[in-house]
Amino acid sequence: MTKDSPVVAAAESSRGPLQVTRRQQLLTALQRDGSMRVSDLSHVLGAAPVTIRRDIAELAAEGLVRRVHGGVALILPDDGPAADETPAADRAPLAGRALGMLVPSLDYYWPDVARGVESAARELDMRVVLRGSSYDTEDDQPQLARLVERMGVDALIIAPSMDTPTAERTIEWLDQAGIPVVLLERTATVGSHHAVMESVVTDHALGAAMAVRHLTSLGHRKVGLVLDANSPTSQHVRRGWLDATTECGLDPDATVVAVAPDARSPERDTVLNDVLDQCQATGTTALLVHADAEAIALVQHCEERHLSVPGDLSIVAYDDEVAGLFSPPLTAVRPPRRSIGRAAVRLVADRLADPDLPTHRIVISPSLRIRESTAPPPA
Repeated sequence: MTKDSPVVAAAESSRGPLQVTRRQQLLTALQRDGSMRVSDLSHVLGAAPVTIRRDIAELAAEGLVRRVHGGVALILPDDGPAADETPAADRAPLAGRALGMLVPSLDYYWPDVARGVESAARELDMRVVLRGSSYDTEDDQPQLARLVERMGVDALIIAPSMDTPTAERTIEWLDQAGIPVVLLERTATVGSHHAVMESVVTDHALGAAMAVRHLTSLGHRKVGLVLDANSPTSQHVRRGWLDATTECGLDPDATVVAVAPDARSPERDTVLNDVLDQCQATGTTALLVHADAEAIALVQHCEERHLSVPGDLSIVAYDDEVAGLFSPPLTAVRPPRRSIGRAAVRLVADRLADPDLPTHRIVISPSLRIRESTAPPPA
């Protein structure tokens, strides 16, 4: 391939000298070998795999190369259709592709999401590389970089921390990773135009509203709210509760709104007892509680104070991890955890098959499981 090649000329427009040189070398290597793996190109060009993947993504968008499993193949201008015109039958198969998955917990909420990912990936002969982070993490980027650069995953399905000082930098890194990225129970925008990233989320506000409507249908006129201090879901639950109480003609300022500290906090029992004191003082007869652990703890505090659930106080839990196993079984809002995971894999599969698809954002509705912790208010 010569300096005057139309392929090289197209690759050189409006880019820095280092990137132009690297892209020229990449295209020259493909001209010689036809197709190459990302790992081989990284070694030959002396650039990180994430950088190579980004170059490949740009070249594919220009119709100069075609992504194949684990690597890339060259398309010359007179060799047939461009990348976005490649017949579906000629696209790289999904079998053997690796999906990197990073979630903030491996012992609550997220295991079922991971099972949904694993089930959907198995159907496509894809494999999942699962890693756990923490709600207390300061920076997800090192783990993500290991998944992409060392493990060589073909896509990422992740729930990054969004309330840390490094969150913006992590999102920018994901946008430049050069592989499909789907956010789980998170949303984000990138670039000066605030383009949205692909995501799959639960409509938690709808779930909270369903709980409020259930309680008002039983006759409750004061429905309080208790939130988990450490969960990013809490803001959506609060929004849904507020919208539904207003819609149902209730006064949100006349009832209890509280935030429960972490279970390890020495103040937790005091806060939960204060919630029950406020319920009695305000005449609140029902509570929506996020999440299960807080709801169960409140029922236990009721028992200590000889208050009946649901006779004196109806309680709806939000999450339904273990709410149905408690005694009494708790009415609960259940997010569609496995469906969230399965939908994320479908988004990744579509993106791998056709990189030029428009961005998709999927919102899935939760369900309300009515059990024994809700009843009409005391007369």
